[in-house]
Parts: sequence; structure tokens; C-alpha cells
Amino acid sequence: MSLRVVLAAVLASVLGLTAAAASAQLYRWTDEKGRVHITDTPPPPSARNVQRKGADVRPGVAAQTPFALTEAVKNFPVTLYTSPSCKAPCADARAALNKRGVPFKEVQVWNDETNAELKRVSGASDVPTLLVGRSVQVGYEQGAFNALLDAARYPKAGAVPARAQAAPGAPEGYEPKGAQPQAEAEAEAETPTSGPYAPKPPR
Repeated sequence: MSLRVVLAAVLASVLGLTAAAASAQLYRWTDEKGRVHITDTPPPPSARNVQRKGADVRPGVAAQTPFALTEAVKNFPVTLYTSPSCKAPCADARAALNKRGVPFKEVQVWNDETNAELKRVSGASDVPTLLVGRSVQVGYEQGAFNALLDAARYPKAGAVPARAQAAPGAPEGYEPKGAQPQAEAEAEAETPTSGPYAPKPPR
């Protein structure tokens, strides 16, 4: 074997490792409407608060994205609609996509704009909602999730490395329903409840 052939093989190996590392990159960013996104593709130039994170890759498993997964992502991109107040069902939906190794964008529904977007794509306002291409599943149901992903030819669970995409943080400006505004809470905390300076009861 000639030295040129050996060098070419080494170069190909290095390029393969570089591509694998690139495929393990995740981006967390906020769009101009305040919505938080987590994607495995670079955000647009207008994105704010861009954070880069490494995706989970199990030891001994190739990190390069298989062709079938690449084609499915290109033809049938996946979006998961959740909300900051949605706990177990949204966590289960996210975990199901991660277990199957499906790259997805997560949109938190919390204001008029995000509610309008969810109603436009699904006809409802319930979360979690899964959008695979143009196909929609409202509510988490494992069988229905798998059916949509199977129809879009996403690899089965175990065929590609599992992912570890975490829940996004609460959007900027979001306040849980029923939460007391911070200014009022601080004022209330500073007001004595007993003693000579305590508020007098109404007569």
C-alpha cells in the first residue's frame, strides 16, 4: 500500500470524526417574538441568546447521522408544541422523541402569538402537540407518535443514538397563572403583620 493511499485513508477518518462532532451540536436560541427554540441546525442571524450545547452520543455508537434520518428530517421536520405549565405529558412526549433519536424543534405555547400558531397548525390549543411534516397528533399517545414517525420513515428506536434534548427554560416575560407579581410580593413581605406599624383592620 502506497504512502499516498495511507494518507488519504487517515484524512478520510479525520474528516469523518469532524462530521460526527458537528452532528452532535445543539443550539438553544430565542427568536424575535421571544419564543425559545432548541435545534441541531444553526439559528438564523436574527436569533438572540444563542447557546451551543453538545448532544448526547452514547459511547461505541457512530455519531454520524444515518441517511434515512437525514432524509426524514429534511422531508418531514418535527416540531413539538409544549408549554411552561405542561409537566408530565410534555415530558413524556419529549422523552419519546429523544429515545427514538428524532431531532425536533420545541415551541413553547404561552402567549397570544404562540397560541395562534398552535391553533393554525393543529386546529386546537392543547399541548403537547406533535407536528411531523404536516401531520398532527394532539396530546401524547405513544402509539400515535410512533405511527406518525413511522409514516415519515424515521428510524425505529434503537436504530440511531438516543438524544438528550432538555426542556427549554421559561420564555422571557412568562409568569405562571395565579402567580403574584414580584413587586406586590416584595411589598407584602416588607409589610409587618403585627406590632405598632401593622395595618389597622377596617372598622
